[in-house]
Amino acid sequence: MLLIVSPAKTLDFDSPVPELTVTRPAFTKDAVALIDGLRALPVEAIRNLMSISPELAALNHARYRDWRARAPARATRAALLAFRGDVYLGMRAETFSAEEFAFAQQHLRILSGLYGLLRPLDAIQPYRLEMGTQLVNARGRNLYEFWGPRIADALQVQARAAGARELVNLASQEYFRAVAQERLTLAVITPVFKESRGGTLKIVSFNAKRARGAMAGFAIRHRLQRAEDLKAFAEDGYRYEPALSCDREWLFVR
Repeated sequence: MLLIVSPAKTLDFDSPVPELTVTRPAFTKDAVALIDGLRALPVEAIRNLMSISPELAALNHARYRDWRARAPARATRAALLAFRGDVYLGMRAETFSAEEFAFAQQHLRILSGLYGLLRPLDAIQPYRLEMGTQLVNARGRNLYEFWGPRIADALQVQARAAGARELVNLASQEYFRAVAQERLTLAVITPVFKESRGGTLKIVSFNAKRARGAMAGFAIRHRLQRAEDLKAFAEDGYRYEPALSCDREWLFVR
């Protein structure tokens, strides 16, 4: 199986990380095209486009200015260790062994507004560009139109190379929308994480994000090759509920 997750707004390019041999993102030329467009925007336009504070707009304006197609190693970090949002806190990738990083590189993918599709060890630079951003570009009115079928086609090829027949969707709706599912021959399975609150099952966003990361970490640590084996996931009190699940959406409850 191939697992996909969303990136995170929070980045960490300062904490000590294991020494790893990084790889080059497959869609670097596409990222260059997006960066060229972003560089043309003044700080105020970035603030309005992304609905962020003036301080964050200035920070990202500087990031776009400094971004390079071939950046020095000191300015980059392996994607899996650069993102520090809830999904990545749940995954705890900083504790992976060399063998686990190698397995992740083959079986885990990160969707990205700027880079399209990342392997865990792909070297990235600091950026902010959410997939839902309405950035007008040479290919359309937004990033969904910019990426078109490219992400799905890449997933198809990479799944074949990994011997995977299933795609486990641990990404948010915003990011998974960038995958043109009609292009896939893979079986797509989406785990959903809910909690019992007052007798009702609810998705608690913060906890669900961490659970998605924890499930990805579970798959990597146990070297799982089949989606079926994810049903044994029982971290943080979650359990698989077969009676409330269907073929393509698996419910985990706590």
